[in-house]
Amino acid sequence: MNILIVSDAWFPQVNGVVRTIGTVRAELEAMGHRVEVIGPDRFRTVPMPTYPEIRFALGAGRRLAAMIDALCPDCIHIATEGPLGFAARRYCLGRGKPFTTAYHTRFPEYVRDRAPVPLALSYAVVRHFHRPSSAVMVATPSIESDLAARGFTNIRRWTRGVDTELFRPRAKEFLALPRPIALYVGRVAVEKNLEAFLKLDLPGSKLVVGDGPARAELQQKYPDVHWAGARHGEELAQHYAAADVFVFPSRTDTFGLVLLEALASGVPVAAYPVPGPLDVVDGSGAGCLDEDLKGAIERALSIPPEQCRDYALNFSWRCSAEQFLANLRPFT
Repeated sequence: MNILIVSDAWFPQVNGVVRTIGTVRAELEAMGHRVEVIGPDRFRTVPMPTYPEIRFALGAGRRLAAMIDALCPDCIHIATEGPLGFAARRYCLGRGKPFTTAYHTRFPEYVRDRAPVPLALSYAVVRHFHRPSSAVMVATPSIESDLAARGFTNIRRWTRGVDTELFRPRAKEFLALPRPIALYVGRVAVEKNLEAFLKLDLPGSKLVVGDGPARAELQQKYPDVHWAGARHGEELAQHYAAADVFVFPSRTDTFGLVLLEALASGVPVAAYPVPGPLDVVDGSGAGCLDEDLKGAIERALSIPPEQCRDYALNFSWRCSAEQFLANLRPFT
């Protein structure tokens, strides 16, 4: 099948959406499908306000339509609610073609953290965007229940996976820091609630791997924290495996791929009991969820690495790709 994915989040951006699409694309191609991704890299762009690392495509309408016509896809998936997403939505509605969408990010909460926009208004916009979709793909039961309660329909499950060959237990000596090492991996941005972790009085070391618009301010405010910047591939995997506990302070993620990457590396998780961690970690014995984040960290340190690794082995990217494929709506 000839599959087209339109996404406002794409390389050179590095985030969970990009990694999910990129990995599932590779799985689908290994299964014999052709997958094309149209992202902002093909258009003139402007930086997103408050987050210059993310760039939005400008004037994509006609050019995007020409690209889609040239590709002659069998089905279209719209990954994001940005300028390209809306342009692809207009294309499909104007030509009477079905399409699917995904709810990767709790966008209304993301906006609320940056501007005084009521949640009700943001959810109305997002609900309008997804309403014509043949299938709104979500990663977890918690997000599915939340969206259903807010009036979303046609919701379908699309789980996530982890590369258990790259992310695996390794020697702890890679990091020569006082132990225990509490690790955060992800964007350094306001919506990640990172300060809830950074301000804690913890023994050992705090390590942040990642970059983002809030890094300069937080690095100056918390000079005792070890700031490693963005890391990728083998180097990222080594950072995971060398930590003693993985701390996930976000309250707005819909899944959190980093949770699985930490667990696959044999590192237990400490997080708040919110959607994402509740779906991935709760009841697994591989982490601790508590509104008292410090208490969760302290308890998680006693979890055996093998327990984390064994649990992560249940998550497959092939299963994720198969779910995605089953949710698609071909034109004929």
